[in-house]
Amino acid sequence: MKRFYKSVSVEAQHDGFTITLDGRPVKTPGRAQLLLPTRALADAVAAEWDAQADDIKPDDMHQTRLANTALDRVALRHEDVVVEVAAFAGTDLLCYRADEPAELVAAQDAQWNPYLAWATERYGAALKSTAGIMPVSQDADALEKFAAVVRGYDAFELTALHAFTNGLGSLILALAYMEGFSPLEAVWQASILDATHQEAAWGTDWEVEDKREKLHAELVAAAEFLSHLRNK
Repeated sequence: MKRFYKSVSVEAQHDGFTITLDGRPVKTPGRAQLLLPTRALADAVAAEWDAQADDIKPDDMHQTRLANTALDRVALRHEDVVVEVAAFAGTDLLCYRADEPAELVAAQDAQWNPYLAWATERYGAALKSTAGIMPVSQDADALEKFAAVVRGYDAFELTALHAFTNGLGSLILALAYMEGFSPLEAVWQASILDATHQEAAWGTDWEVEDKREKLHAELVAAAEFLSHLRNK
């Protein structure tokens, strides 16, 4: 799509902030009003629109894309998204451990156990771990407690949590970042522990590395989105 506007502005409304292009309000792909909850997020979205050159490249507009997702998908299907995200607790990455080699077992214990211990203390919900590929059945009460935590996020923060959970493969790591227990790079390294251990022995596949870099960039964008939401 060719750029069809000259000026980009942020306008304050009684219930949020809108973006205008040549004075006309931006709408989401679902034709909803692009109403943003904080000035910081509105400024970030406006900057993406203003940065477009002759051609508009939606794939480069990460904050706009996440805001659209929050309004067009998550706000309209909040409980469905809650169920989708909370389901990760039943199969969380941190609960599935290697039984060999000893170095990997030790690394998983050192990096992953503190997160599980934090979650147990923070939410009063303990998850069980297992070695190997056989599934472990988690306590129903613990799963419901995690679902309640996820349900407590509004559409915008739930959008960020959805991105973190899918990107990290772990609800516990996602919540640890969302709640300030651990920085993004730490939870990211914890999520790729198995892969980096294997690569240390066998080398890196460039296609895998390229995919990982793109996933990391998406997580960084989600972290920026969350920061804009919390910058009142």
